[in-house]
Amino acid sequence: MDKIPMTAAGYTVLETELKHCQQVERPRIIQQITEARSHGDLSENAEYHAAKEQQSINEGRIAELEDKLARADVIDVSKLSGDTIKFGATVTLIDEDTDEKKVWQIVGEPEADAKSGKISITSPLARALIGKTKGTSVEVNAPGGAKAYEIKKVDWR
Repeated sequence: MDKIPMTAAGYTVLETELKHCQQVERPRIIQQITEARSHGDLSENAEYHAAKEQQSINEGRIAELEDKLARADVIDVSKLSGDTIKFGATVTLIDEDTDEKKVWQIVGEPEADAKSGKISITSPLARALIGKTKGTSVEVNAPGGAKAYEIKKVDWR
């Protein structure tokens, strides 16, 4: 059973989703199933089958969240420091081709979200950045082709 590294914030998000699935979605779906049963013949009852499908999806998500939380290795980023990039670092990069500035935080897979500036520790960019320091250039072989970045800043938030 491999541990899954994640930040405390990422752990809290998963925990909140788990509580929602268990305490809000589960009772709502059970209520839908109960109502659909009262409509009679279950073999031709679309509402019943839809509710059972929702129940299956919700229970699967609950099991997945419980597994991730059980295997979580929560790392307190606020206690990390230094100039070398590692898990939890927030890195400011400058694209050497376009001079575009990008800021990424390296997080665990369950909490990765490129839209909010969080990339997975297993992503090509994060793997290229790990172990590097401010002022270094790094080349990344990403799915969209090779990209070169200069590391401008390493923060711990």
